[in-house]
Amino acid sequence: MCKGIAIICQKRVDRCGCLFTRRPPPQEQRLQLVNPVYVESAVVLAVVLCVHMAIWNQHSWCSIALVIQAFYVQHKWDRLLKSGAAVFQFRLSANSGIVPASMVMPLMGLVLREKCSASGNVYFERFSMVITITGMMLALFLSLIALGVTRPVPTNTCIVAGLAGSAILYTTKQTLTVSEVIEVLEVLLIFVYLCLIVLYLLPRCFTPGEALLIVGGISFILNQLIKRSLNLAEVKGDPVNYFLPVVVVGSLLLGVFFALLFCFMESETWVSSLFFHMMTAVLVLGILMPWLSLFIGRHPIMWLLDFVTLNDRRLCLLGYWVFLAIVATCVVLHQNYQRQSGSKKHQASTVVRKYFHLIVVATYVPGLIYDRQLLHVASVGCLAVFLLLEYVRYFRILPFGQLLRQLLTLFLDERDSGPLILTHIYLLLGMSLPIWLFPGPCAPKGILTGAGGLVPYAGVLAVGVGDTVASVFGSTMGEIRWPGTRKTLEGTATSVFAQIIAVVMFLIFDGSINLNSTYSWIVGSITLVALLEAYTSQIDNLLLPLYLFILLLL
Repeated sequence: MCKGIAIICQKRVDRCGCLFTRRPPPQEQRLQLVNPVYVESAVVLAVVLCVHMAIWNQHSWCSIALVIQAFYVQHKWDRLLKSGAAVFQFRLSANSGIVPASMVMPLMGLVLREKCSASGNVYFERFSMVITITGMMLALFLSLIALGVTRPVPTNTCIVAGLAGSAILYTTKQTLTVSEVIEVLEVLLIFVYLCLIVLYLLPRCFTPGEALLIVGGISFILNQLIKRSLNLAEVKGDPVNYFLPVVVVGSLLLGVFFALLFCFMESETWVSSLFFHMMTAVLVLGILMPWLSLFIGRHPIMWLLDFVTLNDRRLCLLGYWVFLAIVATCVVLHQNYQRQSGSKKHQASTVVRKYFHLIVVATYVPGLIYDRQLLHVASVGCLAVFLLLEYVRYFRILPFGQLLRQLLTLFLDERDSGPLILTHIYLLLGMSLPIWLFPGPCAPKGILTGAGGLVPYAGVLAVGVGDTVASVFGSTMGEIRWPGTRKTLEGTATSVFAQIIAVVMFLIFDGSINLNSTYSWIVGSITLVALLEAYTSQIDNLLLPLYLFILLLL
């Protein structure tokens, strides 16, 4: 009889399904009702509307159409990622990120065009229009991929994408010349082939949005470098600006070559390692150096020596940066020593990882105040070193490949789900992109007035100060969570407050900044980007500085 009663009770439990299941508290139930993708898209839409209200032209209307179709397409991409039906293997710990990534290049081109138009620089005004249309075309292409592999065919999304694409194509026909349209198509063609190569060789390293940003940017740089190499008679401008394209293209060639080569041979032998070092030296000394000398008119090493030794201030800054690099290395070694002496499962905490953010802030702020050109060249050189070390780690090149794997494993997080460790490279990019993208030819005497004076500091504010303070205070003292996310209200509030304090400090120590009563716009821009940080699941080190750059440049 007892056995029969037990069977009846078990059936009732199975029928109810939740008799002994812990129900989440009411606050957690309310948080689960909010989809963070909607809030992220709303913040991006607010940024698009801010740009549209400030500029108000054909391209700004197209940007509104683009963000609407990206919102529809993002849901298709998210469904493909969850079902595993996407063409390539993407990073699974985040959504597709189509909305925030699709708008970066178009909005950047719009604000750059406005600045160049105000300064009377016609060449860069046309160049900015090419950036805008290129960004829109790349986003539309990524949308077509999602719509092409989605089954059943999403009729409503296809209609929205078709209307947005028609508006963009019509605007392209009305505003660009034939040569500029060909340039856009060249970038699109390079983007297609690079996507096939990069996403195949590096599975789970990117979301679709991150791939759009990174591969799209590399495609645009590669096309511009080829274009200028074929027209050396028209090459002009600051030699500093040519270091980044050559380093990016050289790193890309090196990575693709050895990734394909080591598919057919073992990379952990001394013969393969010696071949790697030899081919790297041949690429740098035999291809990249002569290529760079064509742009700057001198041997790059001799030019670099004269550039670095121009004055004592540059030597002092270099010595200070070398000291900080040694400090960062000591932090890595100390954390690994603690792991060896303690538990093998020991991982660096959020606070420990933010030590590197503070070191980077201490690196960039003196450079921004005293010598931005030196900081530009030094950051490009640091990017080259980081990429080379990552190749050595990834391919296990002797004698340092295995050692780098052991040292950097401690600092992995959920975003490093692929074969590459990219978080430190994203940190460098986030801090450096506002410096590299600064519209010097469109700025009188190299200085922008109003909120534009803070444009080079966008990376320091968004990543170095804002993201660091939000992570530290949110993880240690945060209690009130934003609906639908693990981020806390306390972290976001302290992030905004810390960035405002940082702006005040920059005003005190950098005499070139003149805000001209744009304080409310600066606070609003910082707040919008802080909200984006709270809700985005993309690489915030890469995304946040670009959006703050766009808003401050208005």
